[in-house]
Amino acid sequence: MGIKGREIVERAGVDVNTLIKLLNQAYCDEWLAYYQYWVGAKIAQGFYSKAVTAELEEHAQEELEHATKLAKRIVELGGTPVLSPTEWLSESTCGYLTPTDKDALAILKQNLQSERCSIEVYNRILERLRGRDPITDHLIRSILADEVEHEDELETFCQPKIKKEMK
Repeated sequence: MGIKGREIVERAGVDVNTLIKLLNQAYCDEWLAYYQYWVGAKIAQGFYSKAVTAELEEHAQEELEHATKLAKRIVELGGTPVLSPTEWLSESTCGYLTPTDKDALAILKQNLQSERCSIEVYNRILERLRGRDPITDHLIRSILADEVEHEDELETFCQPKIKKEMK
């Protein structure tokens, strides 16, 4: 634990225990997102499945990187990342959307819902921090930028189907 680093964050008016709880929730979200993308890449079928699988695998890797960075920050603040996969679902904010259809575009639409939830989660953490913890702020902004990019990429893949459904 970084005693001085935690002290500075506390002195800035951040409740570090609450921050650790929020970061742990996001950490759980990232592990579940990783699995959601990973398993989606394994089962995706249909016309777009080859391109969708590549996208899902790339996103899975990025979600795993987010979990790694969040775990590091949790430890720096004196906390412990959620240690048991059985707790990820109960501690998660966004949860896990079990694929209900093996169609590649249907899987993308489910992942799009999860990305939108993640964007909200990271935005709420930033609002709570209000710039008082520059290290966590930087980390969360970086992850948020990735999640916004993921949303945009998934929307682009889904666009033909979304336009068709709007008619």
